[in-house]
Amino acid sequence: MGRMLFLGAWIICVACNGAITRAADTPAPADVTKMEAVVVTGEQPGPGLWKVQKGDHVLWLLGSLSPLPKKMTWRTKEVDALVAQSQAVIMQPRVDVDADIGFFGKLMLLPSLIGVRNSPEGRTLQQVVPADEYARWLVLKQRYMGHNNKVEKWRPIFAAMELYRTALDRSGLTGLNSNLVEDKVAEAAKRAHIQVTVLSVELKVEQPRQAVKEFKNTSMDDQDCFRKTLDRIDTDLGTMTERANAWATGDLDALRKLPYTDQLTVCEAALSATGLGRRLGGADLDARIRQKWLDTVSSAVDKNTASIAVLPIRRLLSADDGYLSGLAARGYSIQAPDAQDESGAVHEDKNP
Repeated sequence: MGRMLFLGAWIICVACNGAITRAADTPAPADVTKMEAVVVTGEQPGPGLWKVQKGDHVLWLLGSLSPLPKKMTWRTKEVDALVAQSQAVIMQPRVDVDADIGFFGKLMLLPSLIGVRNSPEGRTLQQVVPADEYARWLVLKQRYMGHNNKVEKWRPIFAAMELYRTALDRSGLTGLNSNLVEDKVAEAAKRAHIQVTVLSVELKVEQPRQAVKEFKNTSMDDQDCFRKTLDRIDTDLGTMTERANAWATGDLDALRKLPYTDQLTVCEAALSATGLGRRLGGADLDARIRQKWLDTVSSAVDKNTASIAVLPIRRLLSADDGYLSGLAARGYSIQAPDAQDESGAVHEDKNP
């Protein structure tokens, strides 16, 4: 799944019961120039696709990335053709939070949601974070948010996420909730009249009103999330831009070499460690999602001669993330889009 704050998003949006979301060997055109600190614009090819195969059944894996350049147009001709030839289209894993309280129940719950982002007992950021971190916060807040005093009352985790969101926007990058890749794949599937499989793991919230009340009064160890988010904004925006450019231009080698700092994992851990988070099953959520994804795509490959699935590209580039290695353990051959020997012939990588 895209790295989303599944509990944070739920606790803010529980009343709307929304879902949470977190040719393969063709080189990038010669006229595409790799940019460094400047965000690429215009039409770009995006990355090639991974080919997963068992016998004559093929699964194409498309790696998504967020953030991406806001002013980029993704050239989707190849992906559109693969979608049209497929019998199954599978979106990247996500989490659905179900409060099951009905429309009027949601309306009645809205008053209790007021202030869920605020720190318990009315404390301000200056009162709850170390002085040196607060000084860094003020500099970055002024740079990207100006005089926004409402966030001074928020818990560190929510204040940091708001600063991160605005920093991405000011840097010419798409936001946390952007889903360019899935949107384009869904459009192609609709044109081809192919049903899309939305792969989700459901978290059931019992007594949602009580859950909101509990969260509002619960202390949270989110200092590490706050600090790492400031670190990423302060030092990694340039790398995020390079990574977005590399995805846009299809430069997988650059994507492999660029460091990947994911502070959202730390933030999710802080939310999962709360009593509410543990009851919702946050502790083993990643393992559950990975298992469901492996079962779903394996079933799709077995049933269909051609399938296509979207997965965060960092999972496709990682040798130990459990997704490609899980497929390899089930007997599938896996071919990266840039897996070529010196003669230019594509070879299979069976042990990613």
